[in-house]
Amino acid sequence: MSYDFVIRSRRAVLPDGVRPAAVAIRQERIEAVTGYGARLDGARDEDLGDIALLPGLVDTHVHVNEPGRTQWEGFGSATRAAAAGGITTICDMPLNSLPPTLTTAALAEKRTAACGQCAVDVAFWAGAVPGNRRDLTALHEAGVTGFKCFLADSGVPEFPPLDAAGLRAALTELAGTGAVMAVHAEDQAELGEMTGAGYWSFLASRPPRAERRAIETVISAAAATGTRAHIVHLSAAECVALIGGAKAAGVALTAETCPHYLFFAAEEVPPGATEFKCCPPIRDAANREALWRGLEAGVIDCVVSDHSPCPPELKKRESGDFGAAWGGIGSLQVALPAVWTAARARGRTLADVGRWMATAPAGLAGLPGKGAIEPGRDADLVAFDPAAEFTVRGAVLEHRSPLTPYEGRVLAGAVRQVWLRGQPVRQGGAPAGRLLRKGGIGGD
Repeated sequence: MSYDFVIRSRRAVLPDGVRPAAVAIRQERIEAVTGYGARLDGARDEDLGDIALLPGLVDTHVHVNEPGRTQWEGFGSATRAAAAGGITTICDMPLNSLPPTLTTAALAEKRTAACGQCAVDVAFWAGAVPGNRRDLTALHEAGVTGFKCFLADSGVPEFPPLDAAGLRAALTELAGTGAVMAVHAEDQAELGEMTGAGYWSFLASRPPRAERRAIETVISAAAATGTRAHIVHLSAAECVALIGGAKAAGVALTAETCPHYLFFAAEEVPPGATEFKCCPPIRDAANREALWRGLEAGVIDCVVSDHSPCPPELKKRESGDFGAAWGGIGSLQVALPAVWTAARARGRTLADVGRWMATAPAGLAGLPGKGAIEPGRDADLVAFDPAAEFTVRGAVLEHRSPLTPYEGRVLAGAVRQVWLRGQPVRQGGAPAGRLLRKGGIGGD
């Protein structure tokens, strides 16, 4: 058989581990995975040698702000940053655009804004808020990845939180559909007031028990309805045992954490460095270690960015005041090397990173064509040099805002090339990303 493209690597990250392999691509999909030295008839044949070949990463937690807030992160800048970081599919969160993605009309408006702008493939979450329960089925049928809700103030007036009864009602509405409800799990009643302007005051205002109480609420609702639930950006490691117990009891529950919770610790946050602010917050070093153990044990399913940058003037408003500054960390472009830097130090492998950042998120999002190097999947691939090191400089990142807590950090691992459905993604090239519906079907 003649192939469009053959790519070889002595370190291909495959579902059964890391080994030498040749990947044959035909009509945008992986047609075959063979031995590294196999003779294959390809129009192009590229040998990466010892450079690793990863599946394109899938980031299911990205905040894009178009339409309506185009001065913030847009589809163009977000997807360029994703491609530069080895991410070939993102799933956009529903709350930062005007209007938020709460109806099929709003979903259509967001898809229109994204069309023709995207360097990588994009799927969409929809929102669950008080008053839109009857819209959920229609949104599900329109192909959204799933639904996102808050159990505490989102910081966005147009996207209010659900209470426990509202969460259960939304899950009841979705019961039997196979849809997943992603929950920002902090209990509003457990959040306190800051007593100062610094990071430790901010951290104390959002204690681990706020996450624990909210996750208890999610588990109760998921168990009662049988609907899938997903805990986003888990920060409090004391909740790992709670999640593990629920899974063992048969509750349809998954959880994610983020690179910044695995890389940073509260003790490392410099005074006034509001670029470290996020909700839930970065906790102490002992908590970070326990999160790693939960990830390694499989209780935490995946690692995604929660990419949520904002204009510098908001992040630095009343400079050094964590109460006044907007919360959110931009990390699409550096998520892979940040996780690899920390994972390598713990003796973890590229296979682990591929499972956490590609395979598991693709499964969560219901995108069967993504997340692994195997026949039948989209030919989304990443040439990754795990030994290369670089110093992060926010000013040269593709993110719209240059502010990043990774500024000046030396990270291991460099993305050398990205292929989207077998075609190289080139800086400055025409956007080739497609808009996806759940199941991986492109609509535009």
